[in-house]
Amino acid sequence: MDIADRRKADPAHWRLATAIRALSMDAVEAANSGHPGMPMGMADVATVLFRNHLKFDAASPHWFDRDRFVLSAGHGSMLIYSLLYLTGYEQMTLDQIRNFRQWGSITAGHPEYGHAEGVETTTGPLGQGIATAVGMAIAEEAMRAQFGADLCSHKTWVIAGDGCLMEGISQEAIGLAGMQQLKNLIVLWDHNDITIDGRVSLSDKTDQLKRFEASGWRVLSCDGHDAADIDRALTDAASGKDDRPVMVACKTIIGFGAPNKQDSSGVHGSPLGANEIAAARAALGWDHPAFVIPEDILADWRAIGTRARAAREAWNARVDASANRDEFARRISGEVSDRLSPTIAALKEQALAGKPKVATRKASEMVLEVVNPELPETMGGSADLTGSNNTKTKDLGVFSPENRAGRYVNYGIREHGMAAAMNGIWLHGGFRPYGGTFMCFVDYARGAMRLSALMGLPVTYVMTHDSIGLGEDGPTHQPVEHLAICRATPNTLMLRPCDLIETAEAWEIALSSTSTPSVLALSRQNLPLLRETAGENMTAKGAYILREASAAPKVILMATGSEVEIAVAARETLEASGVPTRVVSVPTMELFREQDAEYRASVLPAGTVRVAIEAGIRQPWDWLLLGERGREESSGFIGMTGFGASAPAPTLYKEFGITPEATVAEARRLLG
Repeated sequence: MDIADRRKADPAHWRLATAIRALSMDAVEAANSGHPGMPMGMADVATVLFRNHLKFDAASPHWFDRDRFVLSAGHGSMLIYSLLYLTGYEQMTLDQIRNFRQWGSITAGHPEYGHAEGVETTTGPLGQGIATAVGMAIAEEAMRAQFGADLCSHKTWVIAGDGCLMEGISQEAIGLAGMQQLKNLIVLWDHNDITIDGRVSLSDKTDQLKRFEASGWRVLSCDGHDAADIDRALTDAASGKDDRPVMVACKTIIGFGAPNKQDSSGVHGSPLGANEIAAARAALGWDHPAFVIPEDILADWRAIGTRARAAREAWNARVDASANRDEFARRISGEVSDRLSPTIAALKEQALAGKPKVATRKASEMVLEVVNPELPETMGGSADLTGSNNTKTKDLGVFSPENRAGRYVNYGIREHGMAAAMNGIWLHGGFRPYGGTFMCFVDYARGAMRLSALMGLPVTYVMTHDSIGLGEDGPTHQPVEHLAICRATPNTLMLRPCDLIETAEAWEIALSSTSTPSVLALSRQNLPLLRETAGENMTAKGAYILREASAAPKVILMATGSEVEIAVAARETLEASGVPTRVVSVPTMELFREQDAEYRASVLPAGTVRVAIEAGIRQPWDWLLLGERGREESSGFIGMTGFGASAPAPTLYKEFGITPEATVAEARRLLG
């Protein structure tokens, strides 16, 4: 069916969809950059979705029981911006559309969470959207199990492109979703067979329908430019006829309506140009100037934006009448529980009395054992390392198709998918997710961890086996640069506690955060309790005096995690030889930066020798060694300069020179 026939087949639909195409090509042209092809190709699918299926109210963007719409193919951002404007989201004005990709606009090149209401998640790196949506669908199932379908029953719709499905994270996502039978997750595949370089066949020959089916999905197909066929497929997808998530393959033409450039990579990442836009307007039957939407078409779109208003009002009434109203409101608000701090305080006092010698991964488990029963919003998990990460407590239960009330997710060997799903769980609302793996596998989770920081999502990454202390597994599993990677990431808290009390304080910080993800670096080896007080959360200061010098300090030993014990032992030797030595624990550099200058100077006074000790690379320590009134000639570092090796942990520490003896020698060298 050619364009002329399609125009005649369903004129009402055609006018609505063409408004999307016109806005998209006009905005990209005005910006002189962007991707017009995807929104032009998926305009028909998006129109049917928003017109007939998506549960939303443009006047209430944060309505909790709305359907979630995720544009995983984020380069096609003008699709969602056009939809938000047309359906009547207050923030998305025509001026914002005109200023697409410009400084100060909410219409960024790729959709950015927190910039524009109606954008559910940041989607730029391909595959992140579909993986994040899996977390949203998990959270929807879990909240429905806890509070009932009257308060929580909605779907998560995703538009994903060929590129999304090529990225490795997509398989992690669809495998997890299929296993978990997330029937309210529906992926609409923009099957246009085009990437930036050209045809998909240049780089891939995967049968995506068989791939999804093999991963436990129900698979449907439709003509992505036939409104009736699209509606048939989406109706079937939303029917919930079985428990499988659904993928709908929407066969589309990229740049549909641009007669000379459609179905080619020429419409993927560049403006159409004035001549092609004129030709497209003629082909589409759109004779209106740039950025002009006729009033009758806009009125029809605005009516679509109010379609679910009655459903929202009915939902509000059900919430008001619910016996769980107050707790439900707290949960979906993300408010920090008032039960957290007393629970942490009690554990710290218990630790001070018992002085247990435990690995900080075990200390983390001890924290979770008392916190999880008090905070029903925690949702834990691990990338197939539960017994090593110590992230599961007996009260949680396992989230599964048979137990939606379970609060522990077996993510499988899917570090990247786990991190993205945790982002989705938080974005959905109702839970504070945490998930564990080995610290070294920050490498695998990194893409989604970066988006946690970029979006300001307070998820918690439990990263155990945090150094060469891992031991015999060797350098492939021993992180040396990963602390630096996390510290270098903006809006990320990198916490490396030295004992049970610091671990409890780190968890208190992580679970109190409202806009920053936390990374907890935890040891495999047992560590003594070094703290001598349990009152104030000293970890929240970033760095503090753990052991004071016998007189005005001549040497300051700084350390984190398992190396604080080394610093304490070195101090004893130096003090015994008449060298006043202070030990400063630095569980989180980021929070120390936030302290006032007076406090920082009290911890790190000028005129002292400074030695930092950490079983990682030196790089992040230089601002404490050389800045903050430090001097290069009086600064030293005990740590790693390369990769580790396979051997028992005590041997590795000795062979790599991360010992009290080496610390003492370095301090004496600097003292002259």
